[in-house]
Amino acid sequence: MSRTGARRALVLAMAVPVASATLAGTSAFAADSTPTTASQAVAAGGLDADDAQLVKNLTERVADARLGSDVSGVVLDADSDTALWDHNGSTALMPASNAKLVTATTALTLLGANHEFTTKVVYGDGTLTLVGGGDRTLTGDDLAEMARTAVDGLKAAGRTDVKVRVDDSLFAEPTLATGWNEGYYPTEVAPVRSLVVDGAAVQDTALDAGKVFAEKLTAAGVTVDGEVARATAKGSDVPVAQHRSAPLSRIVKQMLKTSDNNIAETLLRMTAVEMGKPATFEGGIELVRQVLSSYGISLDNFAMYDGSGLSRADRIPAATLAQLLDSITEVPTLASILEGLPVAGEAGSSLGPEWGRFDDAVSKCAVGKVHAKTGTLTGAIALSGVTRTDDGEWRIFSFIENNSTAAPSDIKDAMDGLAATVNGCWA
Repeated sequence: MSRTGARRALVLAMAVPVASATLAGTSAFAADSTPTTASQAVAAGGLDADDAQLVKNLTERVADARLGSDVSGVVLDADSDTALWDHNGSTALMPASNAKLVTATTALTLLGANHEFTTKVVYGDGTLTLVGGGDRTLTGDDLAEMARTAVDGLKAAGRTDVKVRVDDSLFAEPTLATGWNEGYYPTEVAPVRSLVVDGAAVQDTALDAGKVFAEKLTAAGVTVDGEVARATAKGSDVPVAQHRSAPLSRIVKQMLKTSDNNIAETLLRMTAVEMGKPATFEGGIELVRQVLSSYGISLDNFAMYDGSGLSRADRIPAATLAQLLDSITEVPTLASILEGLPVAGEAGSSLGPEWGRFDDAVSKCAVGKVHAKTGTLTGAIALSGVTRTDDGEWRIFSFIENNSTAAPSDIKDAMDGLAATVNGCWA
């Protein structure tokens, strides 16, 4: 087994709770925008009967009227890194939340799986300042703990009152990304700030967090003077409390399972901050392009303007997403991405029964067998992931459709059927 094959076997074994597989191969995948028929595939690559049938089935089923005419797909054999099937794979389409796979890969590659984000409280001139550190998973309980620590110090110094300020200057002032509209705020995504508590869907998450912190201070026995306001901490301020987030690997898994837009945008910003780039959409996307290039992934027809995939200007070909997943399976430090992929039929995830996924006659056979990132916008639905056949063969796939006039639930059923086809349970 090659080193690449050994790494991939390790990563897939970590990510998917099934028997281990022997995987090998290092050749780069090159997308072909021309749909491949079963006979062409057999002639070109010598496919066995099962793979030839897979190609035939996919070629027929991608023509499902529910998917419309603006649809693309790519399926790779993970053992050999080669394309089994390609239908318009290099076409630039809106990826929706499949873009989160790119954001996660960039953050983990540059920051590392064990990276943590730190929220601080500093004191100076009768003021406690809550300093945001880009932890989108900060909770009210975390603030309560920091408040108790801060109050212990205040009381030891003989103080029973304090002003409260918030410092979210780590990020640039929030703006709309290219392809966003103000209607996204604050339910689809909140203005991107470095301080938030309990994932609050509000316009000013920093001031909201400051008010929660003030409440925790009051509950701990200190009087808060005046209103909470925004201010930049001074270099002379004394640190009095801090909270470290869970490791990045765990945050990535949470983001992918629930398709959390806010975590994605925060990770894009924090990656830029840690790498010395401007804490803006543009600063993060510059790093995205560098990371994809470092893995040998083509940037042809690639355009990305945010970290979540909410932008209607984003364009990522199915071939690029397939290449990305192929690279992810080869790098152990990216294992949390595979671990975070929703599993068909998994309650609480974006592929759960509450979303009506993998619940019809042709796709329910793939429950528990398909691990994939969903993506849904008006006019765009995507599904990219990995699956293992009954014969133990790993398959990587990406499907994207734009502009279908069918109902979203019908489009998703058709796409789930394609994934079940890749798995082989819908033969």
